[in-house]
Amino acid sequence: MKTYLTDFIGWGVGLWLVGYVLGFIAFMVVPVSLIGWVITPVGVVITLWVLLKKVHSNSLAYYIVLGVVWAALAVVLDYFLLVKLLNPADGYYKLDVYLYYALTLLLPVFVGWYKSRRTQ
Repeated sequence: MKTYLTDFIGWGVGLWLVGYVLGFIAFMVVPVSLIGWVITPVGVVITLWVLLKKVHSNSLAYYIVLGVVWAALAVVLDYFLLVKLLNPADGYYKLDVYLYYALTLLLPVFVGWYKSRRTQ
């Protein structure tokens, strides 16, 4: 049970928090319209590292559920801690945010597919 909580909630919130902090740092040096585009490549690398080195499952179903949980966490945490709390003047939901949500869902699925094929 501890592994599930760590993989699903711990890493999900942790990865979201990394992006959240990077967003505040980038806010000081990057135009607001580019923050998501600057953070995304960093987030992809960190997420892939977590998926390949820290999540230990060979089940594609596990990674599909992981992606759904991580994406749901990202949407909920973004809504309450960015949209509601900070109330961005020009809105929050733009192409970079939708890409982020898609990658949050799909990266675990692709890694799960890769790991499950390697063990067959």
